[in-house]
Amino acid sequence: MRSGLLFVLAAGISLPAMAAPTLELSAVWSDHAVIQRDRPVVVEGRAAPGAVVSARLGADMAEARAGAEGAFALTFPARKASAEPANLKVTSGSESVTVSDLLVGDVWLCSGQSNMEFQLSRALNGGMEVAMSADSSLRLLQVPKTTSYLPERSFGREVRWAVSGPETSGNFSAVCWLMARELRRARGVPIGAVHASWGGSKVTPWLDPEAGAAIGGPQEMALLSLFAKDKLAAVTQFAPRWTAWYSGESGGSTPWTRPDALQWQPVPSIKGWQAWANTPLAAKPTGTVWLRRQVMLTPAQARAGVTLALGVLDDMDTTFVNGQAVGNTFGWDEERAYPVPPKFLKAGVNEVMVAVTNTYGNGGFASAPERLFLTQANGEKVPLGEGWRYAIAPTKTYPPRAPWDANAGIGLMHNRMIAPLGHFAMDGAAWYQGESDVDTADYDRRMKALIAGWRARFGQDLKVGIVQLANYGPASDRPLDSGWARTRDVQRRIVMDDPKAFLATAIDLGERTDIHPANKLLVAQRLAMGAQGRALPMPQVAKVERDAVRVTFSGVEGGLHAWSAAQPIGFELCDAADACRFAPARVEGDAVILSAGGKPAAKVRYAWADNPAVNLFDGRAQAVPGFELAVTPN
Repeated sequence: MRSGLLFVLAAGISLPAMAAPTLELSAVWSDHAVIQRDRPVVVEGRAAPGAVVSARLGADMAEARAGAEGAFALTFPARKASAEPANLKVTSGSESVTVSDLLVGDVWLCSGQSNMEFQLSRALNGGMEVAMSADSSLRLLQVPKTTSYLPERSFGREVRWAVSGPETSGNFSAVCWLMARELRRARGVPIGAVHASWGGSKVTPWLDPEAGAAIGGPQEMALLSLFAKDKLAAVTQFAPRWTAWYSGESGGSTPWTRPDALQWQPVPSIKGWQAWANTPLAAKPTGTVWLRRQVMLTPAQARAGVTLALGVLDDMDTTFVNGQAVGNTFGWDEERAYPVPPKFLKAGVNEVMVAVTNTYGNGGFASAPERLFLTQANGEKVPLGEGWRYAIAPTKTYPPRAPWDANAGIGLMHNRMIAPLGHFAMDGAAWYQGESDVDTADYDRRMKALIAGWRARFGQDLKVGIVQLANYGPASDRPLDSGWARTRDVQRRIVMDDPKAFLATAIDLGERTDIHPANKLLVAQRLAMGAQGRALPMPQVAKVERDAVRVTFSGVEGGLHAWSAAQPIGFELCDAADACRFAPARVEGDAVILSAGGKPAAKVRYAWADNPAVNLFDGRAQAVPGFELAVTPN
């Protein structure tokens, strides 16, 4: 055969091109996958348009015809839980794909931001958990962190299911793995855990296109579509929103057009702001800071256009050249490279103005000086690693976020991290997020849209477990306003409105100085309890009783108990004008009685602070979540 091929080539005889394979399964189907029990098994994929696709799953057969664009969906009967491996073979014409070692059990999605992303190896007792993580019936699917402006069929890179063990569990989500382990112990069936989360993300990037359109509106979706095709045109359309915010925050200032209106200081070094010793930014590196650099161009260079490379900027930037917006990016790991067209440039001095906004931790330059440069049309680079000046902006809030914003834009994470899962049936989803959405005005609406989108994709009976935010930040000795407390109560009310959702509070598990508490086991155990349908303490109603308010609870086992004190702490009564006061409390069975002290009581609050001290638990050591309830007259 080899000698015959050499003869053909030597004779100059052309060979027909080898046809690219057309049969493929959706990205979630690989060896070692877990199939959801008791649900029809839908296998999606692509083949040649109009082709007949047949398949065998164990002893079951299915057949479908690919549509005009090649998409097909094969449906097999529901299967009972089984740890006996099965194979799937899909055939279309002369092509076939085989997937092996498939188990049947329960599949759970785990998603959210950094506390869900937090790896098992870093968790409390994580080393021991990793060392003992081998379980042939616990399977893990790690979705890579990538984004897309439009829904995709594939993940950012190849993804394969893995059998749980010390080699595969350490970098997996701690909450997700521990919850899956608890479900394995409780149910005795195979468990598949799918982890797709992203530190710092808001809920909006996880919305599907339908939810995104409902939340953002057609204008935002059109702007996102434009960005996918023409980034500069989209930035140009978005810029007036950003400049209006800045002008409103700064009393009408427009430094992108009048740079000399600011008081400039030399940039100490091309490093994060915390390294700028003896500057205000070293101690408080959050907020918006202007970075300024002047660049000389010849007439020929200006006529040809350039690309401006700024390295990584932490967190987000809006960049102007000669008063024209050329870029807007969020990402503490994404290098900026903004094409600047000739119409924005001029011969002589060109003003580069970069507004960098940081929301957490260190901010500003996050690359070496060598990563800052100007690329000319002929490929030559002009270094920009020195000569920068800075000025702290007088803004008090954060700027508006573009629909393509990686951590706050519409659907970017869904499109690349959830959409490729297709309609793979699941038992439930666990969501640990909210820190980035504290005080988002319509967080409840966005969360309900997220849940509705998941159920449309993974099954209408999908259970959803929400982790209520942990305690974090400075403590207080008086009643106060708290965005974290409001967000916790939104999470609680979402669950109260949804019979297939449950709450796992972390209000007693946080760390005052660390937004990422290491005790992920108790969070996971509470999620597993909720997944099993085991009720956890939840407030129900607050009613006036003479000069007191009775707060009743459901989901309590073994009565309520005040730890380390004769009475519960952290309860407040508020009047109609929202003037709140701490209220003496006592436990009475599954209720708490608050003394009104002869003063009006319109609502009751519990653990209403960013970092409350709590001591109210039931007989199983399950904490009562933070909440606010209106007081009902007797």
